[in-house]
Amino acid sequence: MNAPTLRSARLILRPWRDEDREPFAALNADPRVMEYFPALLTREESDGAVQRIRDHFDREGFGLWALEIPGVAPFIGFTGLVRPGFMPGVEIGWRLAHAYWGTGYATEAARVAAAFGFDTLGLDEILAMVVPANLRSQRVMAKLGMVRDRAADFDHPRIPDGPARRHWLFRLRTSVTGLTSMPVDAT
Repeated sequence: MNAPTLRSARLILRPWRDEDREPFAALNADPRVMEYFPALLTREESDGAVQRIRDHFDREGFGLWALEIPGVAPFIGFTGLVRPGFMPGVEIGWRLAHAYWGTGYATEAARVAAAFGFDTLGLDEILAMVVPANLRSQRVMAKLGMVRDRAADFDHPRIPDGPARRHWLFRLRTSVTGLTSMPVDAT
């Protein structure tokens, strides 16, 4: 997998390892973590997601990095950038194990990923999409400086009818973020 390693003050955003599959499967089977998704993932579905993440890195040179807290936890979830496939642009996303919520890790990692997107990839804009009820993710988006584009809200084409189908679209542009000055250790 062709993936850089990024660092922040407390986190390492790194390529995926085979040993990440087990804790990732546990995270995807946790009803608290998956509250705003259509369903929990089976182990097979979770392993398939890991393969799609690795394939995205191979194809694009960026993706959803595994998150590690050095000396504390080898895997707490993911944060990164991905091409959604059903719409143009690059999306930022995160998913952390419940034990690491409320720590600022999602925001810290997302800032590093966004800085990589703007500084290294030369993106003009980063998107995020969220189920309207997911206030936790909306708080992270607000801390990043993302702004909702009400005219671009949509029904997610890969999600069946139900409460998880409607999505709000948020945008982050380099001209308003100040994220490009953040140091990123890409190794």
